[in-house]
Amino acid sequence: MMGSTTLEPRLIPLAPHRTDDPEARQSRKLALMSALSDGLPTLPAYVFQLNSLLAATPVNLKRVAEVIRTDPSLAAQVLRLCNSAFMGFRDRVNKIEHAVMLVGTERLRTMVLTCSLVEYVGHRVASEDVQSFWQHCFLTAALSERLARGISYSHPEEAYLAGLLHDIGALPLLVVNSAELSNPESVASCGWGESIELERKRFGMDHCEVGHWIGISWNFSPTLLEVMVRHHNPLQAIEDPQLVGVVAAADQFCVRRGIVLGAEPPELTEPTDNQDQGIFLACLPQLKPPEAEKLAEMIETDFLHLIQLMEFGASGLFGGGIPQNPFRE
Repeated sequence: MMGSTTLEPRLIPLAPHRTDDPEARQSRKLALMSALSDGLPTLPAYVFQLNSLLAATPVNLKRVAEVIRTDPSLAAQVLRLCNSAFMGFRDRVNKIEHAVMLVGTERLRTMVLTCSLVEYVGHRVASEDVQSFWQHCFLTAALSERLARGISYSHPEEAYLAGLLHDIGALPLLVVNSAELSNPESVASCGWGESIELERKRFGMDHCEVGHWIGISWNFSPTLLEVMVRHHNPLQAIEDPQLVGVVAAADQFCVRRGIVLGAEPPELTEPTDNQDQGIFLACLPQLKPPEAEKLAEMIETDFLHLIQLMEFGASGLFGGGIPQNPFRE
């Protein structure tokens, strides 16, 4: 692993993969291209601004509330979440500033991006796939930001956003896959979940390529585009190797613990080897072994805390996952 420029494929021990004929693969590829041409949601203009505001210390709640009010839909979603049974507050929340404080920055940062994307997925994808997708993306985002701060990366808030978006190309794959089935079916039963090789066999392209297309349509910066394309090959990064390496390391950290698309929530166990240190050294070659070891210990502690925050399978960050729209009662 240390000497390779490509990280190990993210294979999931699921049902055997069904060989797809070229005609079916081409049909899926055309469906993907159609979705990328005219079927994707528009990324709200405030996403980057709110991400920076919510990453600041201390958070300027007044300014955050002002930005949220520019989008009535987002403002309604924030208030709806605060007043839902999931949050469990006795008194009704009517002020955006109060709602922002109660929801919390981690949950709000994720909500800002997912509102429009959840509408895109809708009822067309198996709920367990959507839930596992966002669990993986949220944890990758949170750990990316922590890793970025650990190596003194200059823009840790960008690391959070990059981690949250790194697998965004998987959403259209999920939609196309479900559309082919008579009933929305978990990707676990199809066998291709988050394996680059099997994605290409099934769809004629992989989530990194699809993510790149999405990033271009949303006018992402060259550094974010590079994360979409290179997070499985961080040593090939040119624009910002540190950012790609940070996201790749956080991604692989989660994968090693079974937090991947189509997988059941993992049983948490103590690490028994130094593979995490190897992941960080492979993705961030500027690190020295003692630095990588220290980072591995820090990220393991943060990971356990975040897992408790999310409460897999219970109410958690998204109120029991995201079966359709997590912010509607």
